Amino acid sequence: MAHEKNHDYHILNPSIWPFLGAVAAFVMLFGAVLFMRDGTPWMFLAGFAGVLYVMFGWWSDVVAEAQEGDHTPVVRIGLRYGFILFIMSEIMFFAAWFWSFFKHALYPMGPDSPGIDGQWPPAGIETFDPWHLPLINTLILLCSGAAATWAHHALVHENNRKDMKAGLALAIALGVLFTGFQAYEYSHAAFGFAGNIYGANFFMATGFHGAHVIIGTIFLLVCLIRAQRGHFSPERHVGFEAAAWYWHFVDVVWLFLFASIYIWGA
Repeated sequence: MAHEKNHDYHILNPSIWPFLGAVAAFVMLFGAVLFMRDGTPWMFLAGFAGVLYVMFGWWSDVVAEAQEGDHTPVVRIGLRYGFILFIMSEIMFFAAWFWSFFKHALYPMGPDSPGIDGQWPPAGIETFDPWHLPLINTLILLCSGAAATWAHHALVHENNRKDMKAGLALAIALGVLFTGFQAYEYSHAAFGFAGNIYGANFFMATGFHGAHVIIGTIFLLVCLIRAQRGHFSPERHVGFEAAAWYWHFVDVVWLFLFASIYIWGA
């Protein structure tokens, strides 16, 4: 028949989400400029709300497509490749902050000479002891990654949905605990963001990582909700697989942050 599907690809129907996403992103970024210039946050917040709405609606459609069987093996390969490219872009994002940190640590700016008279950390900066709360947070995040791996193994190799849900719940709880401890650490920092390059690099690198932890925790929570509704199978679980990859990426970035900023950089 002329309209019979004779291929493994998913031809998408026309969607309003790309247009709405572009408009919301423009409003959010333009609002961010106004916020930094005049201190008025409303346009930025409106754009941010629009971006969140587009993310929710667009990904809801993707989940519905998966449940309807539109994600064939060929489509799932494309989704995996797309997410791998996304993680590679995230690696480059964090590479910029590591570059900045190591540049200023190896060639600290001094008061008179930019290359030879500097001190690192800058004078007056009291850094964190890496072997107390930072080490505890490292162990928490590693245990959370292990719980996510347990959940993935339970689904793929054993089709054990009970253990999958338990592993996801444990990973989420440990992710929330990590965020709480990092907020506590920030509240007790002996240095601020402004006025010194150490504080700026520290809060940008660890702060963006903390944002990724929050995003990853939400990612895992969505997977847990989907698992409760009977989604995922040993053969079809691209969304869960992407969440696990993202969570392990967050783990690895934290290990580099802990080793370079907390231990070596201090």
